[in-house]
Amino acid sequence: MSAPTSLDGLAAKPAPAPAVSGTRLAVRRFLRNRLAVVGLGIVVFFVLFCFVGPLVYSTDQTHTLLQQVNQSPSGAHWLGTDAVGHDELGRLMYGGKVSLIVGLSAGVLATVIGTLWGAAAGYAGGWIDAVMMRVVDAGIAIPALFILLVVSAITTPDLTGLVLILGLISWLVPSRLVRAETLTLKNRDFVLTLRAIGGSHARAIIRHILPNSVSTVIVAATFQIADAILLVAYVSYLGLGVQPPSTDWGGMLSTGMTAAYSGYWWLIVPPGLAIILVVWAFNAIGDGLRDAFDVRGRA
Repeated sequence: MSAPTSLDGLAAKPAPAPAVSGTRLAVRRFLRNRLAVVGLGIVVFFVLFCFVGPLVYSTDQTHTLLQQVNQSPSGAHWLGTDAVGHDELGRLMYGGKVSLIVGLSAGVLATVIGTLWGAAAGYAGGWIDAVMMRVVDAGIAIPALFILLVVSAITTPDLTGLVLILGLISWLVPSRLVRAETLTLKNRDFVLTLRAIGGSHARAIIRHILPNSVSTVIVAATFQIADAILLVAYVSYLGLGVQPPSTDWGGMLSTGMTAAYSGYWWLIVPPGLAIILVVWAFNAIGDGLRDAFDVRGRA
């Protein structure tokens, strides 16, 4: 009779851990960045504050109310009133809505233009790439604020015009980032295979280059939004942004500075803090996204 077979030496192999998708891994890495999470919380807060806040805290931001001019913060007006009697808290919501709409729209527009330009230049290569990037270099050499001041001095842009102007002068940096990514991607096997079987250049860019550059595009967009909000504040502070009765945080800061020596601090501190916090928040989100999508840091 044969001896019983012992199974003691056959150690059970542990089941392999389930694969984690790149998106889920990027989310985990982003959530581990505390500054980025704080920045995301600040952006969500200000979006709710500016877009949902006026539905809860309704104020008159159109008519002049001389009976309540320059009142200090109180139970009736939590952040006081300005020189024409507008409730400053309501004004902060109204101006923030304009700043966020312009910043987000201009940032997205600049990213789209820069992405298409950079992808086309990097994929084409040769003299086409050289000419297209010399245009970018020439544009970067001219300060964006200078262009904004010249355009604003010639014409008074409305909200749509301001978005278009900001988008058309802010696409240069994203184009360089996407071009660098495209130079790497266009020599990958999946792009070369597509070209070998007769795929068009447009298909290679749209179906392969751009989807594989999405991390670079997203990171660039966050920084462009922050820059656009800051540029709007610059030109509005100089009185060349959106015109009354519309306003934004830069315009509020400009108006409040005229009353700085009168001790009306509530006209300066809230819009100034809002600009600083939102711009910092988008930059922190951009840093967090850059780290989350960095393949070299995933080891």
